[in-house]
Amino acid sequence: MAMSVGSSGEEQSVMANINTTPLVDVMLVLLIIFLITIPVINKTVPLQLPKAVNIPTQTKPENIVVAVDKEGTMYWNDRRLPNKDELLSHIKEAAVKHPQPEVHIRADKEARFESVGRVLYAIQRGGIVKVGFITEPDKGMAR
Repeated sequence: MAMSVGSSGEEQSVMANINTTPLVDVMLVLLIIFLITIPVINKTVPLQLPKAVNIPTQTKPENIVVAVDKEGTMYWNDRRLPNKDELLSHIKEAAVKHPQPEVHIRADKEARFESVGRVLYAIQRGGIVKVGFITEPDKGMAR
């Protein structure tokens, strides 16, 4: 391994090689970091997630159906409600019954989420515990 320090009459040439040693060092450090952090990231709670299947509702006479059309108009068992305060008063009356009835929400697919959110908020404020959504069965999920 020889090294020339001075110019002993020869003209110095420009070094055209790239020193890759620092690049290899950085890549090895990154590889080690990834090898250490990947097992930490992949640790999750093992769960059996449910399959999406539409379950037919069991209609009981005490169940309440609140419908929301695409304009945001609310209906209490097919009777139009003038405003959300009227909905809240109906929900408070139903919440004190024993056993407490379930509220099923039927919303038009064109209805704004804001309208459905108002209904959910009124149900929560009224004290109803069981709430469900009525949907059409998915054509691909039929049993």
